Amino acid sequence: MLILSRKLNESIVIDGRITVKVVRIEGEVIKLGIAAPADVPVHRQEVYEEIRQSNEAAVTRRSGAVPRLFTKGVAPGAPTLDPLAGLPA
Repeated sequence: MLILSRKLNESIVIDGRITVKVVRIEGEVIKLGIAAPADVPVHRQEVYEEIRQSNEAAVTRRSGAVPRLFTKGVAPGAPTLDPLAGLPA
């Protein structure tokens, strides 16, 4: 872990694309401003952990089989799933 000292209004730059700036110091609380490209997600660690756990649970959760919407070789006269069937050309 890299540990840096920064004063009010001083910044660090990460990968030339992300800037972290000390914008306010209130007692023991330091407020940071983070400028990052839109494709770089930025979250507080506790929020990131919730997102990660939710994603992991969604991947490992098993659900029932997905019903088939379309079948090949439907018997004549069987109901069709084609929303345009029967409409004039």
